[in-house]
Amino acid sequence: QVQLVESGGGSVQAGGSLRLSCAASGLTGGSACMGWFRQAPGKEREGVAAIYSGSGNTYYADSVKGRFTISLDRAKSTVYLQMNNLKPEDTAMYYCALKRPPYGGGWYRDLTLGRWGQGTQVTVSS
Repeated sequence: QVQLVESGGGSVQAGGSLRLSCAASGLTGGSACMGWFRQAPGKEREGVAAIYSGSGNTYYADSVKGRFTISLDRAKSTVYLQMNNLKPEDTAMYYCALKRPPYGGGWYRDLTLGRWGQGTQVTVSS
């Protein structure tokens, strides 16, 4: 059974950087879509970024394009989210998600239907 463990959250001032990590255990090979959601109190869940291990294709929410970068270390089964130029509106709980094939309906739907981690808090102060 796949388990996801996130790390790397914390508190930072606006303009700063953080790197989130999500290690997947229990994978037995094959491809996967891995990515990140976030949710702030009183706000809807937002898909942040995703990467498909087979193609290497990446996808981002408009709100983070140009600031966040998702990457994958296949050997470690770990996905990273490098977050630069952080803004107070990036403050949220960040959740890692993983979906094995079959896929369908786009990256947001794929991750929504996948397995989720426990989350890591990111707080950006102005």
